[in-house]
Amino acid sequence: MLSRRLFDTGDEFNTIPASVSSLSFDSPPVKANDLMSVMTPNSKRNLFLDDADDSGLGMEDHITSSLQKFTKRQREDDDNSRCSKRQKVCSDIKAVVTKLEENDDFIADGSRLHTLPTVTGKHADLKSITSQTLADVINGDYDDVISNYKIIDCRYPYEFEGGHIKGAENMYLHETILTLLRQPTKDKQIIIFHCEFSSERGPKMLRFLRSKDRELNKENYPSLNFPEVYLLDGGYKSFFNEQPKRCDPVSYRPMLHSDHSEDLRHFRVKSKSWTFGEKRRFARKVMRF
Repeated sequence: MLSRRLFDTGDEFNTIPASVSSLSFDSPPVKANDLMSVMTPNSKRNLFLDDADDSGLGMEDHITSSLQKFTKRQREDDDNSRCSKRQKVCSDIKAVVTKLEENDDFIADGSRLHTLPTVTGKHADLKSITSQTLADVINGDYDDVISNYKIIDCRYPYEFEGGHIKGAENMYLHETILTLLRQPTKDKQIIIFHCEFSSERGPKMLRFLRSKDRELNKENYPSLNFPEVYLLDGGYKSFFNEQPKRCDPVSYRPMLHSDHSEDLRHFRVKSKSWTFGEKRRFARKVMRF
């Protein structure tokens, strides 16, 4: 409602027409003449400029001008608020990055420390665990601190069929790794990657998952679907040598097995064809920009 303070000047005036007394910005426009007819001299002087300062604007123009100024101020306040929020977000991100740089014992989102004890492996950028630690996880020794775990075996299918860790999932293609990001996640869930020796295929798939996870959560950095991911040091060969009873079947088939040379060529081509296609799609995407 238009404030009555426009008229509280001490002067007496007659009854205001209904069209004016019920004025709101949601109502149909009121003609300036109707409003002028009930305004006192003092209220007119308060609302309009003197002749010397007259800008030539009428009543309706003054109201429009006031609304435009209010809208501009509101927009500036909103912009300042957004800037303040952005500054806070940037400050929070810097704090997390600093935390991760100063102490690499934190998981990748900086929310807590790693649950499992780690060892120095072949890949300094990855967290590695021993076969005994994985056996303890399978045995339930960490059930009080982790909610769920996945073992991802990145070897080729003929290797997996020749012997694998009980409960492991065979994922040797990039597209199968991507299915992990479409699955429901739980707090304190961990993933352990490995291949035959955890030298090449396992580490590559782990890094691929982390890269896609970052990409998926880029608007919520440093959040991740899977912030706690490990590499099995020594791979399946080491685990089989130390924990054969936890393997199914109890055997070990190497990638370079003489009976599976054709399988090796087939699966290598299959895995590399996806990588090549992904690079081509990325190149086309870059060219569009």
